[in-house]
Amino acid sequence: MNSTAPVEAGENYDVTIEDIAREGDGIARVSGFVIFVPETEIGDEVNIKINKVMSKFAFGEVA
Repeated sequence: MNSTAPVEAGENYDVTIEDIAREGDGIARVSGFVIFVPETEIGDEVNIKINKVMSKFAFGEVA
């Protein structure tokens, strides 16, 4: 469990995609914490499910 991350694996969050990563994944932020969301575009407002939380970022998918 990563106590510094404002998101938790298995939880859902409403986010707006703010940027696109080099690999093409959308980037959303929750309290400044970066979440990579594949198959999204800048400006998308989506509900995501967090799959994996790392120390500096997390991976999610559109729920």
